[in-house]
Amino acid sequence: MTQPLHDRAPWRRVLATLVATAFIAASTFAHSAAATRDFIWKISGKQNVVYLVGSVHMLSKDFYPLGPAFDNAFKESDLLVEELDLGEATSGDAGFALLSHAMLPEDQSLEGVLSPATYDQVSRHLANLGVPIEPLKRLKPWMLAVTFEELEWQKAGYDPDLGLDKHFYDRAQAEGKAVQGFETAEFQLSLFDGMPMDQQDRMLADTLKDLDTEINNVNRMADAWKAGDALAVERIVLPDLQQDPAMYKRLLVDRNHTWLPQLEALFARRGHAFVVVGAAHLLGPDGLLALLKAKGYAVDQM
Repeated sequence: MTQPLHDRAPWRRVLATLVATAFIAASTFAHSAAATRDFIWKISGKQNVVYLVGSVHMLSKDFYPLGPAFDNAFKESDLLVEELDLGEATSGDAGFALLSHAMLPEDQSLEGVLSPATYDQVSRHLANLGVPIEPLKRLKPWMLAVTFEELEWQKAGYDPDLGLDKHFYDRAQAEGKAVQGFETAEFQLSLFDGMPMDQQDRMLADTLKDLDTEINNVNRMADAWKAGDALAVERIVLPDLQQDPAMYKRLLVDRNHTWLPQLEALFARRGHAFVVVGAAHLLGPDGLLALLKAKGYAVDQM
């Protein structure tokens, strides 16, 4: 029997819902024709409209085509705003930044920074995969956790190239729409690289513990997301994140408050903006929907 989602470590939902870059693993959802709403909101100001989308960053081909609300809102918009500009995220500079953040210093290795129990977990998992541990000993624990998670999703048929962020970025490029990001790839990497080593150790151990059940556990959120049931998604996602108040503040609350003035600036534009961020950023009392309502904007799910 799988663990209840609210009892599991917050790293599972962090990886699944908060990070938009292609090298961060995320939740995937199956297409359902029964949906009556989509995970997109029309935010109306005094002069303009912003469409706000709760994203999933790694999908299977079965998820497409998306609901018509996504397509209609995107057609009406002349600007795509995402957590970061994916053009920057796939540049050579971003690749160098990933390596610099993901590698341990030359005088350190996994065996020296991990607890004996976690290192043993890693060794056994790699042995089962038939992969030698030596080439991976310089990876930081957070990056190894992400690598293991992404491999599981790819084995199950999911692809970051089919994620919602990538889908709309590619459409914007093809249709000549402007693209901008709230954050840089360097900043998003620092969110994980800045974790103390004991937190990275726990993150890696929890990832290995849950790999076998993760895909099954995400099905509840899949159904809720596809049905546009924001309350159900909130009940699945936020309790895990809130188990660690410091990380909840760092990864969700602080970023939402940083993005809010950037969102508000979009209402002063002539054209409509289409904003795509991780679904967890929209939810709960600290989510963007609540913050925008408190500012007096009309918030309507499509």
